Amino acid sequence: MAINLSAYQALKTTCTASAAKLVAVSKTKPVEDILALYSLGQRDFGENYVQELVDKQAGLPEDIRWHFIGHLQSNKVKFIAPFVHLIHGVDSFKLLREINKQGAKADRVIACLLQVHIAREETKFGFDEAELADCLSIVQKEPDQFTYVKVAGLMGMASFSDDSGLVRQEFRQLKQLFDKSGFHREIHTLSMGMSGDYPIALEEGSNLIRIGSLLFGARS
Repeated sequence: MAINLSAYQALKTTCTASAAKLVAVSKTKPVEDILALYSLGQRDFGENYVQELVDKQAGLPEDIRWHFIGHLQSNKVKFIAPFVHLIHGVDSFKLLREINKQGAKADRVIACLLQVHIAREETKFGFDEAELADCLSIVQKEPDQFTYVKVAGLMGMASFSDDSGLVRQEFRQLKQLFDKSGFHREIHTLSMGMSGDYPIALEEGSNLIRIGSLLFGARS
C-alpha cells in the first residue's frame, strides 16, 4: 500500500475533532492509491489537472466526490461540469459566469469556492478584498444570472514560508473575510490548509483541508 495509513488515521481523527472535511489530494497518483483510501472510507479527492481528473473519474467508483483544486481555465470547465463536486479555485468573475453556463448545459448546480489572494507571492491567484465584496454583491443581487452555480465558501493559500506567524496572520485574514461574507446564507466552507500548514489553518477556523504529500508521499 503506497499510502501512509497512520497519517490518514491521524488526520481523520484531527478533522473529526475540528469538524473539518479532509480532501485527499491525489494529483499524479495512481488509481490504486485512490482505491486504497477509498476502501478505508475516504470519498473526497482533489485533482489539479482537468484531463487527469476526467480520466480518473471515468474509471473509479461513482460515489467519489471530486474536488478540482487547481487553476481552472474557462475553456476547460465544460469537461468537468457534468460531475465535479466542488471547484475550489474560482479566481475571477469571468470564470464564475462560465461555470454557470456549463452548469446550465449539464443541468446541474455546481458548487464553487471563491479564491482569495492572501499570500505574499504574486504567483498565487485570487480576488482581493474589494473584488471579493463586488463579486458576492453581484451574485446576491442577480440570483437569476447564477441559477447553476452555488458559491459555497472561500478558499485561500498562505505564503510558502517557514514563518508560522506570517502563515497564521494570512489564515486569520481569510477567516475574517469569511465571517464578513456570512450575509450570503450558502457560504459555509472555508478551505485553507495543506500538508505543511494545516494545523495552523484548523486553529484559525478552516473547515476543509487539502492534504496530498502526507498521505501519498512526494508528488511524482
